[in-house]
Amino acid sequence: MYKVIIAGCGGMSNAWINPSLRRTDCGIAALVDPLIDRAEARKIEHSLSCNTYASLAEACAGEDADIVYDVTPPEYHYSTVTTALKAGCHVFGEKPMSDNIENARKMIECANESKKEYFIMQNYRYNPGIIALKNFLKSGRLGAIGQISANFQLNPHFGGFRDEMDNPLILDMSIHTFDAARYLLGADAKTVFCHEFNPYWSWYRGDAAAVCIFEMGGGAVFDYRGCWCASGKLTPWNSEWRIACEGGVVCWDGGDKIIWDSGEKDADGSTVEHIVPTVHMDRVSHDACIADFYGALDKGARPQTDCRDNINSISMVYKAIESARTKSIVKF
Repeated sequence: MYKVIIAGCGGMSNAWINPSLRRTDCGIAALVDPLIDRAEARKIEHSLSCNTYASLAEACAGEDADIVYDVTPPEYHYSTVTTALKAGCHVFGEKPMSDNIENARKMIECANESKKEYFIMQNYRYNPGIIALKNFLKSGRLGAIGQISANFQLNPHFGGFRDEMDNPLILDMSIHTFDAARYLLGADAKTVFCHEFNPYWSWYRGDAAAVCIFEMGGGAVFDYRGCWCASGKLTPWNSEWRIACEGGVVCWDGGDKIIWDSGEKDADGSTVEHIVPTVHMDRVSHDACIADFYGALDKGARPQTDCRDNINSISMVYKAIESARTKSIVKF
């Protein structure tokens, strides 16, 4: 039975608590939040019989825990993760790894030195649609990929730290889409050009919209168009995807519809579209990703979103921000 400390008791903590309560191989030993009343409220909400602390260091000293869930805002990830690792705990953490790439690299070094594991929540990989799309691309039915395009248009009113971030879209949200592109292509980025901006109607202080062009390993180009204050025609959180291959095009609406078109025409000259069936999953999103984490620990293995791999996704985030700032193509 793994004993778990949950660091950060804001709204996102429910996405970690609920799947954990459904598991039989872990138990919540403590809740941590500098606003101790928030930790107490979460404890009451879930009828937990655990301790609450205002600091992670105190929790690690007071509990014989195995794992820390890092559900803090990005600027606290470095201190949370390194504190937990140095205390002898594995870490399952929210994305992005950190609020700067230097700290992300130090976090990997800390994991290596502590001989503990640090796994990143990239729950958008654990979706029936993207897995079906990945399987279809791997089948080679349409040949090599030339261009992969993602359109993300939403308008959430979170309030809190996101409204005050310098790069709310790129830093807090685009990591999901960038990571998904890496997952679908099985390749890492080589260069990026990014134009970041903030529409005049935006309620975010920082830039909430961006257009990015990545050159990816293997020769494909990934283009991203995103806005977190969209005024209409919203997309799913998974984005809308169009992937152009040498033998045709496959499109995913971000939900449960995937179609491919190889240019074939029927008798009346209209385009023939083929449906890619989605896959069945007993668990999805956070639930599935957390299950993967525990499975990896049990096997002494590392999941697909281990920090040593995920650094390549967060690098896309920070290189895109650098490109927007310098108005230049940035190499990886």
